[in-house]
Amino acid sequence: MKAVVVFASMTGTTELMADVIGAELAQFGVEVVQKDVFEAHGGEIVDFDLILLGSYTWGDGELPDEMADFYSELLEVDLAGKRAAVFGAGDSSYEHFAMAVDILEETLKAQGCVLLIDGVKADGEPEEELKEMSRSFGKKVAHACGLAEVH
Repeated sequence: MKAVVVFASMTGTTELMADVIGAELAQFGVEVVQKDVFEAHGGEIVDFDLILLGSYTWGDGELPDEMADFYSELLEVDLAGKRAAVFGAGDSSYEHFAMAVDILEETLKAQGCVLLIDGVKADGEPEEELKEMSRSFGKKVAHACGLAEVH
């Protein structure tokens, strides 16, 4: 199984999540390709069995500017039947907490993806807690793919 993990990170939180999720999936035999959104193209994700998107939320519930090109390309791709999951960071002091996760989930569904599990949203957790949250997310994705049992 090949997975792509595409992420946008400003403070490093979403990148750390991507690193931990990718490492967790690799432990279950998944071939993981991780890309900063600047290096990714929407059309190339059709080549993967599993699509994981991660983004922080900008302003009051918006995708960050660096996601704009990738997002536009994503809207042009048929992802019917592809498996996917979304993760990201936000700030709960905003009215629309971590909305980038919701936006990306809705977009993936609209493009035909099957969302394996609910997206995970980080909110300034300490690093070890963030890592554990991300490991758990990775395990749940692996389980949903039939690769692991969740304990």
